[in-house]
Amino acid sequence: QVDLVESGGGLVQTGASLRLSCVASTSGTFSTIRNMGYYRQAPGKQRELVARIIGGGKLDYADSVKGRFTISKDYAKNTIYLQMDSLTPEDTGVYFCHVENTWNVHFWGQGTQVTVSS
Repeated sequence: QVDLVESGGGLVQTGASLRLSCVASTSGTFSTIRNMGYYRQAPGKQRELVARIIGGGKLDYADSVKGRFTISKDYAKNTIYLQMDSLTPEDTGVYFCHVENTWNVHFWGQGTQVTVSS
């Protein structure tokens, strides 16, 4: 079991920045985590991958956020961060922290709302 607690959402204007944080805790070992990252879901749309850290550290980004968003991890704090710059209204949605373990089990955070006004 992996528990994920998110923070950092909010309401900002176009062009602003936000940083999301996700703290992971588990009764097991973190060596079983295959990848960790963020998905988002806009109103009326399917949930989509935003960014993730795969295995030993490879970074994967959605094309729509490349060059604007940066995902990173603090291994000592078991926390990942999503730095979001140059936000646009198209980035509006609920952002979910996500973990997949080596048994292909998926864990989700509670979600944090990001709203970008024009």
